[in-house]
Amino acid sequence: MMRHFLRDDDLTPDAQREVLALAQALKAGQRPQPLAGRAVAVLFDKASTRTRVSFSVGVHELGGLPVVLDAASTQSGRGEGVEDTVRVLDRQVAAIVWRTFAQASLEQAAAVSRVPVVNALTDEFHPCQILADLLTLAEHRGGLRPDGPALAGRALAYLGDGANNMAHSYLLGGATAGLDVRVACPAGFEPDPAVVDRAREVAAGTGGRVSVTQDVATAVAGADAVATDTWVSMGQEDEAAERTRPFEPYRVDAAVLAQAGDPVFLHCLPAYRGVEVSAEVLDGPASVVWDQAENRLHAQKALLVHLLGDGA
Repeated sequence: MMRHFLRDDDLTPDAQREVLALAQALKAGQRPQPLAGRAVAVLFDKASTRTRVSFSVGVHELGGLPVVLDAASTQSGRGEGVEDTVRVLDRQVAAIVWRTFAQASLEQAAAVSRVPVVNALTDEFHPCQILADLLTLAEHRGGLRPDGPALAGRALAYLGDGANNMAHSYLLGGATAGLDVRVACPAGFEPDPAVVDRAREVAAGTGGRVSVTQDVATAVAGADAVATDTWVSMGQEDEAAERTRPFEPYRVDAAVLAQAGDPVFLHCLPAYRGVEVSAEVLDGPASVVWDQAENRLHAQKALLVHLLGDGA
């Protein structure tokens, strides 16, 4: 059966642990070459820095050729259908990595693809980022083991837009890892109820917990990590002024971290100092955002190895 990674719960708890264990090994210097003589298509419908660099470098380090394509420079930008594009690509590449808008488009691609399809970000989920975040949390708050990070019972608080892709992926990916995931957000910006229900279902099998609240203090109390994301995601720029006001009580500053105790601070970047996070937090000792950014490379390499069947 073809394996894809369209959302965080496409990995079972055991598979997630295996991917993270391999990511540890790759970061420590293991150099497999499962993509030798093969190519991976990396498609971008949205702007990118970290995703573009980490997948390009990662495919190269696995011995392969990254074929990086922007929608504006391909026929898909002129209206070619998803299925037609995929049927061209899957005859020539070992995997398709796609950063796009609609989750439904990614699912449409996976339905016809003969090679693994990887979600490099959609409006609904950002699962590759969560793999990097889990690796980073394990590195900085203990839990690294040869068989993968032991994260069960760790608490992660996410503050800000609960309806965005990062909140959804923290819920699903965190529950898969057995985390206590707490989302704090203003009324009207809650996560998709179906995602919350699915996260609770996953958590029931891993010992994790899932909660959604409007209260910052409740969310961050005793948290091992405090995370946030930009309040204005790509495609929402015209709403920036209206969106900022409801989120202001959810800004991560030194006072918020103090309520948590001694957490690490996570942000998928780009970050806007003085908006969703204060400069003293982003640039302070609790911040591990640069390790997060690097860990995209290691986590995504491990994911590709897993999906391609080498070391799964």
